[in-house]
Amino acid sequence: MNGIKVPLALLKKATLNVKSNPILKNKIYMQIENKILIKNANIVNEGKVITGADVLIYDGIIQQIGTIEPAADFRVIDATGKHLIPGIFDGQVHFRDPGNTHKGDLFTESKAAVAGGVTSFIDMPNTVPNVLTLEIFKSKNKIVSEKSLANYSFFMGINADNIDEVIKMDTTQFIGLSDDGLYFTKKGNLLVTNTAVMEKLFKNTDCIIAVHSENEELIDKNEEIFREKYGEEIPFEMHPLIRSEEACYQATEQIIKLAKKLNARLHILHLTTAKEATLFENNIPLIKKRITTEVCVQNLWFSDSAYKTLGPLIKWNPAIKFDKDKEGLLAALLDDRIDIITTDHAPHLLAEKQNTYFNAISGAPMVQHALNVMLELHKQGKISIEKIVEKMCHNPCVLYNVAQRGFIKEGFYADLVLVDLNANWTVAKENILYKCGWSPLEGTQFSTKVTQTFVNGNLVFDNGVFDETNKGMAIRLNKRN
Repeated sequence: MNGIKVPLALLKKATLNVKSNPILKNKIYMQIENKILIKNANIVNEGKVITGADVLIYDGIIQQIGTIEPAADFRVIDATGKHLIPGIFDGQVHFRDPGNTHKGDLFTESKAAVAGGVTSFIDMPNTVPNVLTLEIFKSKNKIVSEKSLANYSFFMGINADNIDEVIKMDTTQFIGLSDDGLYFTKKGNLLVTNTAVMEKLFKNTDCIIAVHSENEELIDKNEEIFREKYGEEIPFEMHPLIRSEEACYQATEQIIKLAKKLNARLHILHLTTAKEATLFENNIPLIKKRITTEVCVQNLWFSDSAYKTLGPLIKWNPAIKFDKDKEGLLAALLDDRIDIITTDHAPHLLAEKQNTYFNAISGAPMVQHALNVMLELHKQGKISIEKIVEKMCHNPCVLYNVAQRGFIKEGFYADLVLVDLNANWTVAKENILYKCGWSPLEGTQFSTKVTQTFVNGNLVFDNGVFDETNKGMAIRLNKRN
């Protein structure tokens, strides 16, 4: 922080960083509008908390950080006592649009995301139709540009059927390729144990390959064992035994070995076991890692004991496991074997969840409450707020090579979140914004609250009030060296 005092005359001339910032070039600034000054914030950024600092936003960009005198045409937001963090970048969501918009869509779920401090997301390819062609990919981008309040990107879907078409494409145009969610379409769409397909993919693409890592054959065997014992009424407590530690570990170990052999860029989605975490390294900076992974907030919050009360509501694939896994995943997050935090936000209608074991759909909504979960863990003394920002804001942008987001820096997009660390509230139906209308966290009492969320410098969420005028932007990637 520079402790800069910005002269009023300089601001009136409207010469803020024009020459040095390519985003601001070739625009006219003599009529200054939409200038927001955040005063007296506790800024959390790059491992530090700077108290009582100011941030000046103009034209969607962070212009100045320091001590800034307000001008007459500034909108001043008093952040005294609050923490200012970069906008959260959620690297894995299922917003259901197109094709399953009765559960959620790019407007409703991005609105819930913004209320939870999420300003950017990557949506998965298991929409209807599945995102398996460039035509469908482009069509989905058109839909999101008209609906989303948050910034956006998409994985291109990959399976054994479309691999030959995908490897003909310039895969550097994608933030990544993924098979996640496509296993619902048919058996065999989980690629991690299909060595021939994965080897072909690794050898012929030049982007991140993000995979769902479970051994489908072992899961099928476990299902039959428990079906013989319980029939269709398998208790949900058996879910982490069916989608077991071994099913996860075998698949992850196998695909990591192949990725190392071929020097591929592999990302393992939604890690659920402490045993898997031992397969990842923390001895090099994230920017140099070829093999990375993530943990979802629900796997740091819930464990197997919650199945007794919540049952199908916390049925995810891979499954929420045991206390030892919850503790081991947090330890791996803290020592940097796990690189980022995501939500795997996956809304379904309550009627689709409240069913017998085999008929209850897997997945649940989390994006509105992810930051609250992590801040609650912070207040319990389990993780620092600086580490939360690193894993939810900084690292996703480093991992996915995202340009000018994820940090509170001059010249970066003003994706910012103000949080009150001393505000009590309870998750209830009347404040749940997911289109599906429910949350596995309903009834949970939190002691922290998101008060304001800025997306590209626009105050989109302000103490429960939304400004839906501006839509989010497509995520832009840094050029490769």
